[in-house]
Amino acid sequence: MIDNTTRSTTNSIHGAIGNAQTDVKTLVKDAQALLTAAAALTGEKAEDLRTRGMAMLDVAMGKASQVQGQAIVKGKELAQTADVYVKDNPWRTIAAAAGVGLLVGVILGRK
Repeated sequence: MIDNTTRSTTNSIHGAIGNAQTDVKTLVKDAQALLTAAAALTGEKAEDLRTRGMAMLDVAMGKASQVQGQAIVKGKELAQTADVYVKDNPWRTIAAAAGVGLLVGVILGRK
């Protein structure tokens, strides 16, 4: 039902999100460490550490924003692919939706 292009796009989205999460977490941890160290210091060194920490947080926010933009674009592509699939295979889509509805009904009916 799902073609290789859709799978490839989905895998690339998951990979990009995973990489971005790791990068952002690392940057935030480093920035926190710098800001914690800066809190204990005074003067020019403290200001330098604070500046570096804020720069790291800005980079993390930039990466998060970039990945968000990519995810939106890929999501729109997937929605377009799904729309084309549904238009090309209406009965198959109806059968799949009915099957999912039946499963959900059975699961909810048991509880």
